Amino acid sequence: MSRYKIILTLIFILGIASKGYAQYDAQFSQYWELPSYYNPGAVGATDKLNIHGATRQQWVGMPGAPKTFLIMGDMPFTLFKQQHGVGAIISTEKIGLFSNTSIGLQYSFKVKLLGGQLGLGLQLGLINQVFDGTEVYIPESEYHNQTDDAIPTTEAKGMGFDLGFGIHYTHKYFWAGISAQHLTSPTITYDEKYETYIPSSYYFLAGGNIPFKNSLIILQPSLLLKTTFQTFQIEFGATVKYNKFIWGGLSYRLNDALIFMIGGEWKGIRLGYAYDYALSDIVKATSGSHEVFLGYSMKLELGKKTKNKHKSIRLL
Repeated sequence: MSRYKIILTLIFILGIASKGYAQYDAQFSQYWELPSYYNPGAVGATDKLNIHGATRQQWVGMPGAPKTFLIMGDMPFTLFKQQHGVGAIISTEKIGLFSNTSIGLQYSFKVKLLGGQLGLGLQLGLINQVFDGTEVYIPESEYHNQTDDAIPTTEAKGMGFDLGFGIHYTHKYFWAGISAQHLTSPTITYDEKYETYIPSSYYFLAGGNIPFKNSLIILQPSLLLKTTFQTFQIEFGATVKYNKFIWGGLSYRLNDALIFMIGGEWKGIRLGYAYDYALSDIVKATSGSHEVFLGYSMKLELGKKTKNKHKSIRLL
């Protein structure tokens, strides 16, 4: 067993001794393509059925580094002359000896406001977490107890109810949203012996659409702030899109990584790739992080009721 697994085991033990604490949500560099992952108010923000998928391999070369997979979809609908949005999301992440799976259903109530559209969203979900105690390694020495009951040696699992809320505004030239995830601070109990919890997380996302006069080039800046009020992270960057077809860009995650992005769009299909170059000391142990995004959008024929809807600025 690697020393890395030993460290993860110790973190787990220390965490569950008196309710653990951890940043739960996965890291995505192409966050501007996945706003409803962070904010349920963003579902149904376009007049299209949207299906998104993303996979991320973080810190390549480091044992136990996070591996993430995400799939989600959303669409608008009209009921009683009122616009709404619905969505669903499934995400899985493997990190060290932990495996996390989340499922959620999303709903958004739409209101026309100041030439744009405001979405008030709610997300209900379940979180399942597994700790693989069969991979725990305890060195044999006079300083280690091989039979400590505080250390799981079998597969331990637990599940908790999750709740999120968000407000998302979409305009022709910009979008912005604020949200709170894990409002219930889900408590995960493992086999009635160990306990941890997921803290509430708060997000602010924003982006713009700046066309150049008499040009096929569009500049699309974006910003992501996230915090648990115990930890804080900010990243910002921009992509340049040419002829509504191909884009490239740079992003910076404060004190963490420089991100290079490239992608394209064709007949409703969007494909993007991001490479993170670490700027912290962790660069000594990894060659970087890789992320691939794939999206598909299909026009919904909802009749005249959609004539005042606003397209997402990412899809102009």
